[in-house]
Amino acid sequence: MHSFKGQYEHSIDEKGRISFPAKMRKLVSPAAQDRFVIVRGIESCLYLYPENEWLNVEKALSQANNFTRAGRIAKRNFLRYAEDVVLDKQNRIAIPADHCAFAEISSKAVFIGMGQYIEVWSPEKLQEADENLDAGTFEEIFEQVMGGGLQTDGE
Repeated sequence: MHSFKGQYEHSIDEKGRISFPAKMRKLVSPAAQDRFVIVRGIESCLYLYPENEWLNVEKALSQANNFTRAGRIAKRNFLRYAEDVVLDKQNRIAIPADHCAFAEISSKAVFIGMGQYIEVWSPEKLQEADENLDAGTFEEIFEQVMGGGLQTDGE
């Protein structure tokens, strides 16, 4: 299984189209057939899922209990902004205008590989998020997520 990684910045044209990074394009599964789902992120960014990975998201969301307030809110506020997008012949995707407005994306966007999906950020909002995360906080979060951090030889 391929994993998206790295960071790539591209310009957006007047029609809201942006070139999909070539290095990431090579990692898209043939099962996705150049189709993606773009959705508002939890932070001020967008999530871009290859169609085959989106099916896993839908499966996970289907487990949310519709009879609980939290289940309904989570599904409603994630799925309501999900839109299908397709790579065109020039390997561009068209980002919906309301998604660009939400993420404050105008002339440029930054693609960040997140394993099974890609985050799409305004360069300014990404810089702001980075500046609001000090080294100590990042270290604490990394240790929490990775279960005590990564071990290297000799430690």
